Amino acid sequence: MAAVDGVTLHIAAGEFCAITGPSGCGKSTLLHLFGALDHPDSGRLFAGDLPLHELDETARTRYRRHSVGIVFQFFHLMPTLSVGENVALPLILQGVKPHEASRRAEHWLERTGIGHRRDHLLHQLSGGEMQRAAIARALAPEPRLLLADEPTGNLDSANEEQILELLTDLHRERAPTLLLVTHSQRVAARAGRHVRLRDGRLVDE
Repeated sequence: MAAVDGVTLHIAAGEFCAITGPSGCGKSTLLHLFGALDHPDSGRLFAGDLPLHELDETARTRYRRHSVGIVFQFFHLMPTLSVGENVALPLILQGVKPHEASRRAEHWLERTGIGHRRDHLLHQLSGGEMQRAAIARALAPEPRLLLADEPTGNLDSANEEQILELLTDLHRERAPTLLLVTHSQRVAARAGRHVRLRDGRLVDE
């Protein structure tokens, strides 16, 4: 069975869309396709006018680097780097000068409420702080598309609420296209649109 099978879906620029469904239904795969982390075996996939299904790995990397911010459930931060260095890293990879990358990283760490943790290593952070750092890293390049894969899945209810408020506020202020994968109906209710998957297929919009 295909992880994502026969899905026809249009996400408008600036939309906040939640994708829900049971474990193994294809939610994360669909998110990875939008972010060019996975390549479709068939069908067509566009980001605006850009045909993602036709891009080679180099072009997909360029698309991710300049257009996509990704918040992973398990953070995927670099343990040997400080919080500030983690947030600055995608900017450095874009070719931003180190001083400017550091300045922008500091701005987003302040905006996400952990500026005081800039020089700390990851083992010194709580789960909620690491998620805030992951969000700051995703937002630092100011992407047009923000993907969040179970961003509250490892958090207690208090931290979950804070992260949801943060994502909602940032979307309201900057209006990137925001796709959020979640098991939680309460989390999905924050989005302006709710898409449901089952067995790799779209079952409701």
